[in-house]
Amino acid sequence: MKEGPKNEIPQVPDVTEKFAWRSGGGGMVSTAADYARFLQMFANGGQLDGVRLISRKTIDLMTADALPPDIKMGDDTWRLAALEPSARMGQGFGLGFAVRNEQGRNPLPGSPGDYYWVGAYGTYFWHDPRERLYVVFMMQAPAESRHYIYLMRDLVYQALIGN
Repeated sequence: MKEGPKNEIPQVPDVTEKFAWRSGGGGMVSTAADYARFLQMFANGGQLDGVRLISRKTIDLMTADALPPDIKMGDDTWRLAALEPSARMGQGFGLGFAVRNEQGRNPLPGSPGDYYWVGAYGTYFWHDPRERLYVVFMMQAPAESRHYIYLMRDLVYQALIGN
């Protein structure tokens, strides 16, 4: 997908290149299917294919807001808009993920207790345990991804029916 004012293909690093050190946002590579299995493990309370990989309590800690209520956001966090993990957006940050704390404060649909992660180059996931759903979104267009993340969340929640 081309993006930006010059309609160019985004610059994404070559994942096959050898690096001495990779940052948390600069070295993980996976497939949509593997990412979905990772989220299925969270949906199953830490088990996958009958094997416990992480404790239920660890998941509780990872997905609970760990930010103090009086934390000040950085000057540039406004760029995250509805994805900002702040009290202003009804969200916080757990031990690994942004976490929704309140219903109605955030302009994106969701449920208290849902959590998500946005990758550096446009990938995204969220898990809504209350609705028993998770979504993996694989897009390599950093400048364009927020628009599609918002659209996807709206479409997914509009499609939910019944119990």
